[in-house]
Amino acid sequence: MALTKEKKSAVIKEVIDLLDDSKLTVVANYQGTSVKALQTLRKDAKNNGTIIKVIKNRLFKTALKNNPKFKDLDLSSFNSMLLYAFNPDDEVASAQDLFNFSKTNNNIEFVAGLTIDGQLLNKEDVKDLAQLPSKDQLRSILIGTLMAPMNNFANVLNGNLRGLITVLKARSENIN
Repeated sequence: MALTKEKKSAVIKEVIDLLDDSKLTVVANYQGTSVKALQTLRKDAKNNGTIIKVIKNRLFKTALKNNPKFKDLDLSSFNSMLLYAFNPDDEVASAQDLFNFSKTNNNIEFVAGLTIDGQLLNKEDVKDLAQLPSKDQLRSILIGTLMAPMNNFANVLNGNLRGLITVLKARSENIN
């Protein structure tokens, strides 16, 4: 069923808003993916704050052209059956959600990515971003790195105490 002009305008406005809010918008080909699989993808991605939308390419391109950040991009690769993943909170979550889903569903293929500042990323760059650790993982790595010297120092001090206790225990056993 064809969309009315009002509905098309509403979709274009929604896409413009999503693009303005999203730190990374990932474009992927989903041809051959079942509806049930797409529902699973949407549900799993929503847990990470990612919004998955299937939008007509023509409407998406119109939204890009109406947005000053994206109006000069080469959109020649935006054809076939595409879905769009938006995430306003995390720079790589949308790419990671699609990448993780593509491990079990080979029909999902990256096409491009759009950054918040209007850059167009190729599919290899998006795939590389998807394989980066998440923000929480990076934070835990940073905390571990910062804590390592203190932990090592505490272990050295404990080693001296253990040595002293061992000597005192051996000495007490020799006296008895």
